[in-house]
Formats: sequence, C-alpha cells, structure tokens
Amino acid sequence: MSNKNHDYDVIVIGAGPAGYAAATRAAQLGLKTACIDNWPNKKKSPCLGGSYVNGGCISVVALLESAKLFHKLNHGITDHGISASNIQADIPRMQRRKESIIIALNQQIKNIFSNNKVESIHAHGQLINPNRVEITPINGGIPQVITANKIILAAGSSATQLSFASIDNEFIIDPLHALNLQSIPQTLGIIGAGAIGIELAGIWNKLGTKVTLFEAQDTFMNMADHQIVDEAFKLYSLQGLDIRLSSRVISTNIAGQKVTVEYEDKQGRHQRSFDKLIVASGRKPNTETLIAASADLLLDEEGFVHVDKHCCSTLPGVYAIGDLTLSGPMLAHKGIEEGIFVAEHIADQHSPINYHTIPNVIYTDPEIAWVGQSEQDLLAIGENIKISSFPFSSTSRAQIMGATEGMVKVIMHAETELILGVHIIGHLASELIAEAVLAMEFSATAEDLARTIHAHPTLSEAIHESALELNARSLHVTI
Repeated sequence: MSNKNHDYDVIVIGAGPAGYAAATRAAQLGLKTACIDNWPNKKKSPCLGGSYVNGGCISVVALLESAKLFHKLNHGITDHGISASNIQADIPRMQRRKESIIIALNQQIKNIFSNNKVESIHAHGQLINPNRVEITPINGGIPQVITANKIILAAGSSATQLSFASIDNEFIIDPLHALNLQSIPQTLGIIGAGAIGIELAGIWNKLGTKVTLFEAQDTFMNMADHQIVDEAFKLYSLQGLDIRLSSRVISTNIAGQKVTVEYEDKQGRHQRSFDKLIVASGRKPNTETLIAASADLLLDEEGFVHVDKHCCSTLPGVYAIGDLTLSGPMLAHKGIEEGIFVAEHIADQHSPINYHTIPNVIYTDPEIAWVGQSEQDLLAIGENIKISSFPFSSTSRAQIMGATEGMVKVIMHAETELILGVHIIGHLASELIAEAVLAMEFSATAEDLARTIHAHPTLSEAIHESALELNARSLHVTI
C-alpha cells in the first residue's frame, strides 16, 4: 500500500490489546503505522497497554494471586505439614508488586513497537474524517492533524457511572480505584455481580474484607451456563461472599466516614453501611470524544460503532475493533484477534475470526471459563443435545492440590456428537479451556476428545473424563 499524499498507511487510535495488536501486525506487513494513545502513568508519561494492562484484568489477576497466597497461609496450609503464624498482608507492598508487573508490560509493548517500527504518539486522538486524525498532546501543545490511508479505532471502554452513586473515589469508587486501595476495608459493598464485581469481591474477600454484592437481576452472570453459575453461587457464598440477588440499589449517602446504601428487594426496602462502595455496573465504549461530529460516523444509542463483517465502520477505510463494537464480548483476546484481522484485511490478507470459539474467563477462585454455547441457549433453540459433567473432586491431581471444587461440563450434538460447548469452574479453568477451544476450532467430536490421551495425574483429565461420560464410559466418576 502506498501512503502517497498521507503521513501514514495506517493510524491506530488506542494502544490497548486491540490497538497494539493492530498496529504491530500492520507494521509487520510493511505498512507505515502510528499508534496514538493518551493513557498516562503517575508521572504523566506514556503508558501503553490501555485500561486492560494499566487498570483492568492484569491488575485483577496479579492481586488475586497475592490474595490467594495470603488466604492459603491463613487457611489450609497446615494440611501440608507447614506451620505459619502472624501472617500479615502488606497491601502497599502487594500493590507495588502489581505495579512492577504493569511497568514491565508497558515496557514490553514499547519494545514491540520499537522493534516493529510503530510510531507511538502520546496524545488524544480524534477522528475528523476518513483520512484525518487530530492529535492533542497530553502534556500541552498545539493540536495538529495527521493523515493516513486507513484508520483503526481501538479506544476501548470505561466503567459506567450511576446517577444515584456518584463516584468520588474516596468512599464511592470505580473498579480502577478498587484495584489501587492501599489498605483493607473492613466492609465493602459492590453494585453489580457481573464479572467485574465478582472478581473484585473475590480479591478483597480473601484479604479479610466482609463483602456484599447487590445485583438487580434474579440471577448473576447470565452470560455463563446456568449450572456453572449455580455452582459458583454456592462456592462463593461458602467463601463468605454475601451475594444479594433481586436487590436494586435506590440511593447512596456518605456520612460519618461510611457509605449508606438504600436498596430494594422482594421483602421491601433496606439500608446497609460500608467503608467503601464499588460501582461495577458495566462498561461503555470510549466514543464520546473519539469521533468529531464532522466525521459523520454512525453510532448506536449506547455509543457503539456500527461495523460490517470486516470490522469496517460506515466510513470507508475507517475500522473499529475491540470494546468499541458489539461484535463479540468485551475481552482482550477478542480485541487482539480483531486487531490482527483488520491489519491483514488492509494488506489484502483474509483470515476470518470465528466468534463462536472465543473463550470467556472470569478470574475468581475458583476460575470460570467457557467456550461455545450454554445449555440454556441450546435448549431455547430446540437443539438435540447430550450433556455430561465431571467433578474435579474425582481427579487425583485436584485432590493432591487441594483444589477439588468445581467441574467440567461438555455439551455435544446428540446425532453428530460435535462439541457445542465446554464450561468449566475450577482451579486454572482459564488454562484448561484452551484445549476445548482448539477442539471446537477443528470441529472435534466428543469421541475425538475421548480418544485423546491425557497425562495422568492432571487437571485436564476432567475434560477427558467428561467427554467419556457423554457415552457413559467415564472410568473415574464417583456418584
């Protein structure tokens, strides 16, 4: 592609997973590429990786790992013949460890850009028209316009706000602030029991906080398989999480160093007070200041960009990927794949994305992961299916690790035996799901999975056994 009459072949706005993947792949394909990002660190310096690296999932997983170690040392370590006393959680040090991981990942992306000759621009970028982007320097300076043949919008998403719970980040806080607390609150309320809410709840619960989640719906995590969700509700409740379903928060009030929450459930109205209240009620696309009115780009009523099967917007040559679109879930790896896909599409290489085999993960303890369709969705469309589940408690590796909670559930088509969905709740579910993704990507049947030899003893045997159980052949199931 020639960038004649333009500054670049490709401009990417946003350096989160979708954006940095798009920019890197475009540069690998020989396209002159710039990536604009406005995320600053505490010193107002460029900080690549977007909210995912700097304040999202990386922080969740890092803090959860520390919280699990603390909890294990205080509960269950003696079963291994190990004694420990006066175990303390140094939260500032825990946060510094998390920050060091983030800094290393920032540098890694910076090095990737440097190695692939991606020009990194620390500024706010706004689409002016299909070939023009206005950049406003973060540290001051005169805005200027740069041009490209193709423009990729990858500005990500941010937490939604609620009118009745105004965020001050002292008492009523957003998820980003919740991942940067420097002390352990005694009590914590969370509005929203979706993936973000339940992940934050798991971290602070393991560090000793009494956590209450308010969920307006009758169930939580509706996107997951209901059998897995029922198991999750049971396990998380046993861990001490107070998950209040059908509980709609009406108002909040800050007084006496506490946040008082008024909520309504089926029994009426109630009040509860907390040291901190997290608003975790979902995310919205960052399109508010991304697109100038003059660009005339079509958005839906929630601010998402309309795109076609090639991730192209209603403006020729302008693409939108990641959290800016409704094509698939708001997941980092979905954004990465779309970034690669669009870069290759621009270079006339075509390798479509299979949105049906995108794995979903919730980073709790135990983890939840799935790929494909849920039982309730398949039954709703009248699909003829067979289902099996195998508990981790029946695998020797889980017993050795003391991680016997949860199960693997496999769903296949009753006639063809094609695998339609795999759902896992258990230790390292995020790692185990990769086998199921690969199986479904290659249109494997349950028999293919059942005849695949798995090492023994391993957690992955639960997937093998669940496939065997679809035809009543499990060797280790216990009733």
